[in-house]
Amino acid sequence: MRIYEASKSFPSGEKYSLTDQIRRFSRSVCTNIAEGWRKRLYANAFVSKLTDADAEGVETQVWVEFAFRCGYLDQGFAQEFDEAYDHILGQLLIG
Repeated sequence: MRIYEASKSFPSGEKYSLTDQIRRFSRSVCTNIAEGWRKRLYANAFVSKLTDADAEGVETQVWVEFAFRCGYLDQGFAQEFDEAYDHILGQLLIG
C-alpha cells in the first residue's frame, strides 16, 4: 500500500509505464504468496508460487530504484523499501 500511495505523486506521463508497473508488480508479490499458501499441500505448486513471488518482488525493487533515480521517490523511502523487501524475500525460499 505504501508503494501505491507513493506512486500517486509520480508525473502523469508515467501513468502507463512506471506507475502501472510498480503497482502491478508490488501487488503480485502478495497474491503469489497467498496462492502459494492455498496450494501448500502440493509441494511443487507451493514452491512455484513462492518462486514467482520472489521474482515479482525483485522486479518491484528494480521499479523502485528507477523511481528513485528519476527523482520520484526520496532516498529514505527507496532504501527502507529495499531493505524491507530483502527481508521478506529472504524468507520465501529458505531451505
